Amino acid sequence: MTRPLLVALRPLGLGDHLTGLPALRALADAFPDHRRVLATSAAMVPLARHTGAVDAVTPAQPLAPLDPALTRPDVAVDLHGRGPASQRVLLALAPRRLVSFACPEVPETAGGAPWWPEEHEVARWCRMLDHAGIPADPTRLDVDPPVVAVPPAARGAVLVHVGAAAPGRRWPPERFAAVARALVAAGDRVVVTGGPLEVAAATAVAEGAGLPADHVLTALDLLSLVATVAAAAAVVVGDTGVAHVATAVGTPSVVLFGPIPPAEWGPPADRPWHRALWAGRRGDPHGVDLDPGLLALTPQQVLAALDGVRRAAAAPVGGVPAP
Repeated sequence: MTRPLLVALRPLGLGDHLTGLPALRALADAFPDHRRVLATSAAMVPLARHTGAVDAVTPAQPLAPLDPALTRPDVAVDLHGRGPASQRVLLALAPRRLVSFACPEVPETAGGAPWWPEEHEVARWCRMLDHAGIPADPTRLDVDPPVVAVPPAARGAVLVHVGAAAPGRRWPPERFAAVARALVAAGDRVVVTGGPLEVAAATAVAEGAGLPADHVLTALDLLSLVATVAAAAAVVVGDTGVAHVATAVGTPSVVLFGPIPPAEWGPPADRPWHRALWAGRRGDPHGVDLDPGLLALTPQQVLAALDGVRRAAAAPVGGVPAP
């Protein structure tokens, strides 16, 4: 017997994928007899398969037509945005039912949940599903570490991640270096990570902290990166996908926010082994100039917060040590 088809659309980045995971898990619970297919960015395919929240994954580009093989699904779920473009991408498949936010420009979305612009990204998609009669738990963020090789230097180290999608959200390398230098002086092992486009920044941080070349990790594939974060003792990171990885695998983290408040993209407030630092100023999340609020954060603040999250991680919660 052919299973009915459910298509979920979320062709975005690493942080987007992980913040959408509770919604995907809610769909799995609500539609256990459906074949659930996630249309996501090609880079996210390995992680989407690893989490097991969907039955299949198909690569997709933001707002581009989807694979015709997905035509006429029983259910289509817009986890991309508030419309209208993403909703029309799904409507082009002729679904029997569309689950999305209400958009005045798309009559088929009438009755959908209203969009709240300053809502936390995790809560947003769970609320949309709840409104549609699909119970969703925003706490279901955890991911098992992939069973892949981890660079030996990273095990038990403090991981300093230097990257972010926009220049406005990238804390200066010299400040990351100051944090790393202080940690090394205190007896910690430190590794620096970044993406392929962040080699120069990662190298500058390592050189500024006196770290050896094998402590710079900029060629990790996605699952290796997730496993490396899971193997670390703690993470210092900006407002970017690796911060959400730390939340997912339970590694204590300090996350540096600039133009976007942590109330919208930060780690869960009920997990004290994660700490968000924010100067309280909003700005342009896609800005090309360093955000003044991010620049207001100091290495001393980061080091103090890191000490706090590591102590919180060592404290028992309900009689059991936290992650």
